[in-house]
Amino acid sequence: MNLASIPSPSTGVIELGPIPLRGYAFCIIIGVFVAVWIGNKRWVARGGKAGTVADIAVWAVPFGLVGGRLYHVITDYQLYFSEGQNWVDAFKIWEGGLGIWGAIALGAVGAWIGCRRRGIPLPAWADALAPGIAVAQAIGRWGNWFNQELYGKPTDLPWALEISEGPNRVAGTYHPTFLYESLWCIGVALLVIWADRRFKLGHGRAFALYVAAYCAGRAWIEYMRVDEAHHILGLRLNVWTAIIVFALAVAYIVISARLRPGREEIVEPDKAAGAAAAATAAEKKDDDADGTDAPEADSTDGDPLKKDAPDTDSADSDPLKKNAPEAADKS
Repeated sequence: MNLASIPSPSTGVIELGPIPLRGYAFCIIIGVFVAVWIGNKRWVARGGKAGTVADIAVWAVPFGLVGGRLYHVITDYQLYFSEGQNWVDAFKIWEGGLGIWGAIALGAVGAWIGCRRRGIPLPAWADALAPGIAVAQAIGRWGNWFNQELYGKPTDLPWALEISEGPNRVAGTYHPTFLYESLWCIGVALLVIWADRRFKLGHGRAFALYVAAYCAGRAWIEYMRVDEAHHILGLRLNVWTAIIVFALAVAYIVISARLRPGREEIVEPDKAAGAAAAATAAEKKDDDADGTDAPEADSTDGDPLKKDAPDTDSADSDPLKKNAPEAADKS
């Protein structure tokens, strides 16, 4: 008998009149907003414009949601296309089922489109957003808690998760793998922020570090889960995915550091060009001000003798003419 455990909500939906507020969707939405907020602060600190991260997220988020759902449906097709299942359920994203691998892959395609439209490098944008994505995942995992899904093996630990009887689940206490992954993602976000400040990561290496660190945790957390999944050589499919993606991320960090060391000096050319134009205009304004404020030079300033000499009449210059009486007219 457990003296302590984590209770699960009796329902994952709160009815607000005719509008159902689903806990899973709510967690995803909050995660997206937090990721954009963190990414925007980091992007501005790197020299970019405020709002650029959100503008590109408008492309990345829809692509990511579609990619995450596609990965889930493809890898768990039996839940939707086997005998007795309704294929329409594949579109019910609010009921849970997003694969992070597909979300990141297709989300990157959307981000690439947004970056090209703004003329900025995708790797720099991804570096700015990396910790925010990890925090978004940490928040999103609580959506699994609302749905009572993705838990681990049975346990009687004090932090065991209570699961009630329901479709495809047996009542009991299990490892809260959603909580393990949520805490791991918070740690990944802090790791990326620290490493980025310490080593000045650039050209996509901060994002690659996030991917590698997440995969390292996902591998062992995935191994604990007991929900139905496909296996290859005795390991769950997502464990293999985590191993492969981890190796690719580490390889990218090593190769990129050799080929393109350091960090991008300019992450948003439009802002850099605007700042240069503003500086040039300010410089021209200062030059114009220096030219108009100077007093006009007097023609006599160059010769001190002319400046100080009194005006003289032509007669005054000859003393004989000045003192001689005027001659009488004798004619």
